[in-house]
Amino acid sequence: MDKLITLLHSNAGYSHEQLAEYLSLSPQEVANKIKQLEEDGVILGYTCVVNPETLSDERARAYIEVKVTPERGGGFDRVGNRIARFDQVSSCMVLAGAYDLLVVVEGSHIRDIAQFVTEKLSTLDGVISTATHFHLKSYKEGGIRFASEPTLERMSVSP
Repeated sequence: MDKLITLLHSNAGYSHEQLAEYLSLSPQEVANKIKQLEEDGVILGYTCVVNPETLSDERARAYIEVKVTPERGGGFDRVGNRIARFDQVSSCMVLAGAYDLLVVVEGSHIRDIAQFVTEKLSTLDGVISTATHFHLKSYKEGGIRFASEPTLERMSVSP
């Protein structure tokens, strides 16, 4: 199963036939294993990586560091789960380091994200502070590179 998960993680678009060939199984066996992984909650969903520079409707994304007050017996779970329920939040995770949670927020404009932070996120019980970092450009996401590296041309030097 680990090899199947690795293959799906690298490209969820593989057909059952392609996966069967990689794993030396029948397509039906692959379909059954995938169904079981979904039912067991191992596979929670599928996604695709989109190059935002190719889309006509630009979206804004921000990474927000959040410091919270942990709760006795629950740690960061209550506030983390509360934040994760907002539609604007695409990811919310606990991290070790200078802040407690990392929240990824998407909106149609930077103003939408700013409004979310000031009116919803920063006002939640348990939230001590936030630091917002706006996403400017991606070079690689989900293991997929967005563009090839530019070639450096040497200028000729003449006396």
